[in-house]
Formats: sequence, C-alpha cells, structure tokens
Amino acid sequence: MTQAGAIPWRAQTRAEMAARVAADIPEGAYVNLGIGMPTLVSRHLPPGRDVILHSENGIVGMGPAPASGVVDPSLVNASKEPVTLLSGASITDHVTSFAMMRGGHIDLTVLGAFQVSRNGDLANWDTGVAGSIPAVGGAMDLVAGARRVHVLMEHRTRDGRPKIVEACTYPLTGMGVVDRIYTDVATIDVADGALRVIWIVDGLSFAALQAMTGAPLDDALGT
Repeated sequence: MTQAGAIPWRAQTRAEMAARVAADIPEGAYVNLGIGMPTLVSRHLPPGRDVILHSENGIVGMGPAPASGVVDPSLVNASKEPVTLLSGASITDHVTSFAMMRGGHIDLTVLGAFQVSRNGDLANWDTGVAGSIPAVGGAMDLVAGARRVHVLMEHRTRDGRPKIVEACTYPLTGMGVVDRIYTDVATIDVADGALRVIWIVDGLSFAALQAMTGAPLDDALGT
C-alpha cells in the first residue's frame, strides 16, 4: 500500500531487469550469462551492439533463441534452453570453455544469487536447506576469472527477506567478487566495502529502499 502523498511504485519485471543489464554491456565485450534469469539478457541486447556471448557448456558467439519449429536440440545454453549460433561462432569442449573462464578471457559474467554481502561476497550455489541440491556449476570459476561480476536477482526473497546482507549466511561462491548488483528495484555498485545506489525504480524513496536491504546503502544519487 502507498502512503498518502507518496508516488506509487512497482518492482520491475524480469524482462525489464534483463533489459537494464543488457543496455549497460559495453561494445565488444565477451560476456558469460549464468543459468536462470541471466539468460534473459541475451534477448534484450540493443540492435547492432557487438557483444560476444559465451556459454560455459562450450559456445562462443551464442545467438538468441531459435524461431518456433527450427529448434536444434544439440544447441543449448547452460540452462539447457535452445539457442542459435551467430556468424563466426565456435563450439568448444568443456576444457577449453573453462580455460576461457579461468584464464581472464571473459570481460563480464552475469550471475544469479541467493545473497550478496556488503563487501561483494557472493553466495549462489547452495541455500543449505535440508534436501536441497547444491549446484555450483561453473560459478566459482567465473567469479575467479571474469574481469567483472554483475549479479541479477530480486531484491528480496519470496518471504520478504533481504538478499543484500551485511554478511552472507549461505556457503560462498567467492569473496569480494561482485562489482554491481541489479535488482527489481535498484542498481547498486559494490566498491571498497560500500554499496552505492546508482539507480532506483521510479517512485521508490531511498529510505524505503534502505528498509528493504540488509546492509547500509550509500546514496550516490543524492536523493
């Protein structure tokens, strides 16, 4: 419910979040998209933007989802979703793909997360819940080798708990590795142990955003 006199606001959809990430990817970047929500970024790259998409299962030059009825079941991304190949694309084995990831050849990786801490620690492979199936995949390799790590996630869990926290309570994927966080209500840069808010969804106040967050925020917008 919106208080009297306050400007109504709504959280962004996943498509809107992915489009925001896509708009910030620089020309000529080699980009890995993690499983889940990050794969949506490929659908929203600006027309004409020269971005080379990498998938950890061995694709360099990954294209968008195929048109209906022309699916090649041998061409899938890390989320096992059908994709296409752009002109000049390469198919590699896992050894070569992971060598790219570990060797500093990926400019940017976009990953999902369960938690991100104030100093950029990332937890995205195991919630520790009994019966859950941990799924680290190549995330540890990516956060160790990619030049920049961006996280794409909802700001809060389904039951309203903050996912940006003072310290992660879930097993870590990497320590101090996150450079930027995109959520459904904000974009936040992580640097020198601080969380700098550089974008807020229309109508949401900084104070309200802080109340939704489990760690102190810096208002880089001066709102």
